[in-house]
Amino acid sequence: MTSPLLSAKSLSRFYGPQLAVKQLDFEIYKGEVLGFLGPNGAGKSTSMKMLSGNLAPNEGEITINGYDLLSQPKQAKAHIGYLPEQPPLYKDLSVTEFLSFCARINNIPSLNRKSAVDTAIERCGLGDVRKRLIHYLSRGYQQRVGIAQAIIHTPAVVILDEPTSGLDPIQIREIRQLIKDIAQEHSVILSTHILPEVQMLCDRVKIINQGSLVFNDTTDALQQQMQSSHILLTLGSPPDIATLEQLPGVTSIDAISNTHFKIHYQPDHNPTQIILESTVSHGWQLTALTPGQHSLEDVFMDIIQQETDQTKEQI
Repeated sequence: MTSPLLSAKSLSRFYGPQLAVKQLDFEIYKGEVLGFLGPNGAGKSTSMKMLSGNLAPNEGEITINGYDLLSQPKQAKAHIGYLPEQPPLYKDLSVTEFLSFCARINNIPSLNRKSAVDTAIERCGLGDVRKRLIHYLSRGYQQRVGIAQAIIHTPAVVILDEPTSGLDPIQIREIRQLIKDIAQEHSVILSTHILPEVQMLCDRVKIINQGSLVFNDTTDALQQQMQSSHILLTLGSPPDIATLEQLPGVTSIDAISNTHFKIHYQPDHNPTQIILESTVSHGWQLTALTPGQHSLEDVFMDIIQQETDQTKEQI
């Protein structure tokens, strides 16, 4: 099996007596976009700071491209690009000046710095503003500069902490597209509390709550949890509810109107095919049949609530 580019084992971090992150395991593989979800205060930013080498864990180990982050920080950090929630920008510098400085502190050889700056500017769509002071750029363009500094040294893994926070809808769309573009050449860890962002961008999802990992699976698996065991049915000439309730697999029916029904069924006994056959044979005049679905927000809250309930039971 392919080794992960970044691997963290049993990470814990305390702030005084307060446990912020508890025994966190983390890994990302080449070519992945990994979504890191959690409510505010769940431990996302603390985790990102530890993974990027900006905060030492109290317990655990982190390996980046084969280098131990704690004992070989210089070598390990060469393979990491990091955009914190508040971009580390020197706003009195122009875009080109700032990225040239970033190239220097990332130990890019002097002969290669201009090329590295030009490439980062092009990839992040900053060509039209490269000579402007960062102070005068919009929030969206400042975020682009922050992403540019994270990729200027072509790291194997790019960590983005809430990259669309505080942006307007147009800027959010632009930054999401930029993340997709970056993912063509880098593995990306995307820390966010915005659920649709994960659906659109990520291959795999980890969910953290109260410092502990509560979900670790593919985006497809998260989507499967959104599938609901009910059907919305509209009939032009419906039978009585008792007839519908006798269909195999049906557990109960909510009459939304005289012709519109919410049909609940056993998870392994979807009655869709039987309903279709019955509407034809009995002349029920099928108008609409829509599979029910939980929202991603519902699934997220269910996962968080289950973990919270289990924690309370253990206390």
